[in-house]
Amino acid sequence: MYLVYQPEGSEEPTRWRYDPRKLMSAEREAIEKHTDRPFAEFTQDVMKGSSVCRRALLWVMLKRDHPTTKYGDVDFAWDELRLEFSKQEYAQMMRDARDNLSGEQLEQTLQGLQAEMETAEDDPEQEGKVLPPVVV
Repeated sequence: MYLVYQPEGSEEPTRWRYDPRKLMSAEREAIEKHTDRPFAEFTQDVMKGSSVCRRALLWVMLKRDHPTTKYGDVDFAWDELRLEFSKQEYAQMMRDARDNLSGEQLEQTLQGLQAEMETAEDDPEQEGKVLPPVVV
């Protein structure tokens, strides 16, 4: 999965690979402090679209590139930040759909996932079984 940030006026987005399992302990602790959530809850809330959690995640990623970035400096419009799944993650979702859905619901789900997969980034680090993006 990728966190993609493209502030208004920028020609190219900044893209970070987001794997909650790879965040360092200091980063996880800072996230817990700023979001007032345990890390496992934070990862779920990022997926659900929590503004607080996505701001904290963006701050961590920006801080990696620019260590002096302060949390209070991070502000973004909703359409400037998004999460994107990789081709491998879409392939796993399609396998899961085939295992759990049937009929028209399966067909609609597969069509939607296939359309999204066509424009998704390839992530060679995710070869094999893709783990779910949420840590519990």
